[in-house]
Amino acid sequence: MNIYDFTVKTMDGKDKSLSDYKGKVLLIVNTATECGFTPQYSDLQNIYSEHQKDGLDILDFPCNQFMKQAPGSNDEIHAFCTGRFGVTFPQFAKIDVNGENAIPLYRYLTSSTTFRGFGESPMTEILVPIVEKMDKDYEKNGKIKWNFTKFLIDREGNIVERFEPTASMDKVKAKIEALL
Repeated sequence: MNIYDFTVKTMDGKDKSLSDYKGKVLLIVNTATECGFTPQYSDLQNIYSEHQKDGLDILDFPCNQFMKQAPGSNDEIHAFCTGRFGVTFPQFAKIDVNGENAIPLYRYLTSSTTFRGFGESPMTEILVPIVEKMDKDYEKNGKIKWNFTKFLIDREGNIVERFEPTASMDKVKAKIEALL
């Protein structure tokens, strides 16, 4: 099994098979428009602009599960992202990434990876108490902890790495470039 086995919903509600991305390096990310990590949209767009020609796609899945930080409709989220950050990479319908309503793609991603910590980011001190309240065993499971968790996928559809939202975008970019 790999990510090509999944179908997701586009922003306009149509089915999109991830097999359409065969042969590409993918970065799959759950996002939010009202989050402390929302400025990462700029970094993601810069990486996409630089490397789309090399076979990179970034797949954006808005999610409102973390303190309701993605409250808008699909159209409102898209307008915000394109207007404020110039986003041109594919954006999909808002989803759940955890729990009984999590889409199958995210069930696969979270069951196939583990949480490796938030690292030494200044945001770690803010995130840990919040995440602990939501899931006291957060360190021991693969659930998504927060917005802007990223999954790097190779050209064969395999998960290469998981990046927590606190991961340096320079590190994310370097790992993408190594696969390209």
